[in-house]
Amino acid sequence: MKIETLAVHAGRKVDPATGAVAQPIHLSTTFERDPDGRWPRGFTYSREENPNRDSLEYCLAALEGGRRALAFASGLAVVTAVVQGMEPGDHLLFPDDVYYGLRRLVGEVFEKWRIDAGFVDMTDLEAVRAAIKPTTRLVWVETPSNPLLKICDLAGIAAIARQANAISICDGTFTTPVLQRPLDFGIDMVMHSTTKYIGGHSDVVGGALITRSDNYLFERCRKSQRTGGAIPSPFDCWLTRRGIDTLPLRVKTQSANAARIADFLVQHKAVEQVNYPGLAAHPRHELAAKQMAGGFGGMVSFHVKGGRKEAMEAAARMRLFIRATSLGGTHSLIEHRASVEGPKSKTPQNLLRASIGIEHSDDLIADLDQALTS
Repeated sequence: MKIETLAVHAGRKVDPATGAVAQPIHLSTTFERDPDGRWPRGFTYSREENPNRDSLEYCLAALEGGRRALAFASGLAVVTAVVQGMEPGDHLLFPDDVYYGLRRLVGEVFEKWRIDAGFVDMTDLEAVRAAIKPTTRLVWVETPSNPLLKICDLAGIAAIARQANAISICDGTFTTPVLQRPLDFGIDMVMHSTTKYIGGHSDVVGGALITRSDNYLFERCRKSQRTGGAIPSPFDCWLTRRGIDTLPLRVKTQSANAARIADFLVQHKAVEQVNYPGLAAHPRHELAAKQMAGGFGGMVSFHVKGGRKEAMEAAARMRLFIRATSLGGTHSLIEHRASVEGPKSKTPQNLLRASIGIEHSDDLIADLDQALTS
């Protein structure tokens, strides 16, 4: 089935008790046993399994073309489970421009775990090969990257990880399976902050991990999810699954809007540089076109001429764009990333990151124009 059909139907079924087309929300924490002690309906306790979580996990695996999926309480809960699945002394390799929340988690929460974390420019395959150690057990890739929208070669990185006997994981949050399916390029697992595009309405926090095939790390993450309790609530699962119904429609509209906005920003006299893989001038545009089918995503970042002051002032003048963290919702957001990330941020001080929504692109362009021109 095509992804539009999967988004509507995967994991869904008409409620057999009532005939309801909309899925019921199963808020029960526990489930009845039969007199002989069995659980014939397949559910025991909601930390272990729940009908709403089962539905969401089945759908996510189908969308990514994966074998199985795990739903978590947040995207960083996924990262936590992955790192907890490592052995002391294991080497974990991350992009040098990885999402700052992941860098903080690895460096601050797990700093006493004897985890050997390395960071490398993953747009350079030779640099990735050189960074591999005999103890490397995880290669984490983020493409497009956050917030500079760098593009990495998924097939190339998957091959390097496989040769090193390491698990490869791609953060697919920016693209969703509508635009890019990392498992198709040989990546072992893909994670999402479902808070973003998959939930799609800025009203539910969640994360997910999908695997291409059975492996030890996925099993350890499942144990962390169920035994450690890093689970989303039934209502959170229901909201996220409901958001997936319109995922392909939203992402395609957001991508089309972002492409128009990127073209506009390139021509604007107040803009120094635009980061968007859909631009022919992007250094890895051809690779992005190969990996991202049907669009280049709804994220655009750009450098305002000047410095931090000019960028902050431009954001302050926005009338339609909302100044807020996060991304992937139906409404457009803009933020000054360096000030969000803090004093250790490597993000340029004149950079603004924009999450493009489903509003009319003419209105969004007019808002950007007045804010930048003023």
